[in-house]
Amino acid sequence: MCRSNKNEKITVEKLSLFGSFFTGLKNVYGTYDPASGRPSQVKAHITEKVLLAHITGRKPYGVYLLVKDRTRAIAVDFDTNNTLGPMDFVSKAKHYGISSYVERSKSKGYHVWIFFEEKGVLALKARLVVHHILDEIDEHETEVFPKQDVLNSNVRYGNFINAPLFGALIPREKTVFVNPTTFERYPNQWDFLESVERVGEHILDDIIEINNLSIPQTEPRPSKSNSAKGGPGRFGLPACAQKMLKDGVVQFQRVSCFRLAVHLKRLGLPYDVTVAALITWALKNRPENGKEVIREKEIRSQTSCAYEKSYAGYGCESAAIKPFCDPSCPVKQWKKDKETISSGKVGNNRAKVQEKHCSN
Repeated sequence: MCRSNKNEKITVEKLSLFGSFFTGLKNVYGTYDPASGRPSQVKAHITEKVLLAHITGRKPYGVYLLVKDRTRAIAVDFDTNNTLGPMDFVSKAKHYGISSYVERSKSKGYHVWIFFEEKGVLALKARLVVHHILDEIDEHETEVFPKQDVLNSNVRYGNFINAPLFGALIPREKTVFVNPTTFERYPNQWDFLESVERVGEHILDDIIEINNLSIPQTEPRPSKSNSAKGGPGRFGLPACAQKMLKDGVVQFQRVSCFRLAVHLKRLGLPYDVTVAALITWALKNRPENGKEVIREKEIRSQTSCAYEKSYAGYGCESAAIKPFCDPSCPVKQWKKDKETISSGKVGNNRAKVQEKHCSN
């Protein structure tokens, strides 16, 4: 009796774990005929029974990841058995602080998954970052799910992607997660899922800002005025940067390094002087969770990125900057003045930012 209860508990735990990762729209899902491969849509509520049928191999389940304008996962579909694409993607994503995971798909090729925090992230941001990574590894044409930024009157459901761990294919080493270096199947798929790291939206924000990725503005762009003329550059080194340089940081070292390099460049410091200052700064860092202190090679890389282009932003909303923010900072007042000007004179201009990205 105890053994039966234990097995039942494990099943419930597996369903809950699976459902926490592969979730999206609740009233529709995709499937396909295992014999012919023909896909179809099922307009029905997604229940534990649906997930169980998938895991036990009775009926495949495909997830519509996009919910309004948010998603809790994004998948890149490398439709070829060449492992170089997914391997490069995982490596480049890791460079940006993103954990990604490779699944061997049901027919050929691989899916690379990124999982986000429970509340999800804006699909627009997730897709923007993923396409940026694909551009950097020269895999421009690779398909990404979800395929849209938002559901609306024109896009009611979006496109589904087949979920991993379809029971009928697992014995054939299909729909399983694999090591991104050896491409060998993880021995225990459920232990693997429990070890997965989710990505917060602030990480996407940092990548978008650092690389100046072009994203539609959600706020009106301010017009020029005497109070805003010249921008915050006239304020010298902001209080947040002074604190970071003085005390070091415990997290977001790469983003912090880039931001500090931008500030020091704005002051007129030569590249080599900034690098020297940041090498000294790194000695003050105390990374949490046993992480290593940022190395000179990465400091030079981030400084080069900062010096290659002109960056107007101060990163005030970045998770790396917020802990050091000073309420009396003149930059904050300057931004407030801009918002006042914007709301009073600009109206509803929704122009897109037209800036090039900085490749690390």
